Amino acid sequence: MTGIVQRATGKRVSPDRTENTTNSHSECQYEMSSLSASFVQIRFDDILFDRSLVTFTSASSVFFFSLHLIQAEILSVLSHKNIIQFYGAILEAPNYGIVTEYASRGSLYEYLSSVDSEEMDMDQVMTWAMDIATGIHYLHAEAPVKVIHRDLKSRNVVLTADNVLKICDFGASKLVSHTTHMSLVGTFPWMAPEVIQSLPVSETCDTYSYGVVLWEMLTREVPFKGFEGLQVAWLVVEKHERPTIPSSCPASFADLMRCCWIAEPKERPQFKQILSTLETMRNDSKLPDQCNSFLHNKAEWRCEIEETLERLKQLEMELSCKEQELAERERRLTEWENRLMERSRSCTPGSPHHSVLIMLMLI
Repeated sequence: MTGIVQRATGKRVSPDRTENTTNSHSECQYEMSSLSASFVQIRFDDILFDRSLVTFTSASSVFFFSLHLIQAEILSVLSHKNIIQFYGAILEAPNYGIVTEYASRGSLYEYLSSVDSEEMDMDQVMTWAMDIATGIHYLHAEAPVKVIHRDLKSRNVVLTADNVLKICDFGASKLVSHTTHMSLVGTFPWMAPEVIQSLPVSETCDTYSYGVVLWEMLTREVPFKGFEGLQVAWLVVEKHERPTIPSSCPASFADLMRCCWIAEPKERPQFKQILSTLETMRNDSKLPDQCNSFLHNKAEWRCEIEETLERLKQLEMELSCKEQELAERERRLTEWENRLMERSRSCTPGSPHHSVLIMLMLI
């Protein structure tokens, strides 16, 4: 939902002192003890809804209201050209929400799914790769407090009218001054293995997700297309599968993605290193021709991605068959044990049959 703030009548409030919600929604308050952050509280009536310069994201439940408070807390202390600009929050029931700048061209995911994306060249891919990496580097190393996004994906990157990418949706984010233990948030195809397993996380979980977004920009495909979330989780964690990098993908891009997807979080590059790598790639005079040839000849390598998806589907089917076989075996064993128990009750203690049954039950 989009709109524009009509009157500057907002007042500054602290996220842990939302006076309009202290009674019924006290459980949603989110303290930020390490910062004295505050944000502008905007009245719902002060927003004129039309396609203009701001976006209003509403909260339809207490749970989503708490997520918006988290976003407001984090966004209120951030200021960077590649981070969505935050204007304030609406804390009046039932119209809870946050107000940010309006990205008129929608999400990166939507763009990559459109016909327009077929015209992408290396310069565009490189510019946007730098935009995202610069924004995440700011969150990790330059912001007033270190922030791990934890849900970086193409749907959470938006495109402005002047063709700049901005990172948004901080509802799953963590301030590193708080615990870095992970609750299960995010979207499986973009999630690092440690995130899927709800293990403690570091900022390199964003590195993993960045590699998937870079893969999306290069292939204009959906990672693990056709698979359900838990299927992706099993493939990534147990089978160490990753999105398929076509054989004709330029080596420098392929190497960068593989580094981002290393299973061990400590071995993945930090974003300072990623930015340095991208800068080196940008200065490679041979790379533009290689990359543009790859981007504009999708018909030649798309089959490699499709073949991998078919292989993974077959792998998942085999697993499902094995699970069914094990379940059937367990059922037959249970029935056999139950029959033995019934026969043991019907036999006279001390008889030969009773002794044989006891021996069978002990095997």
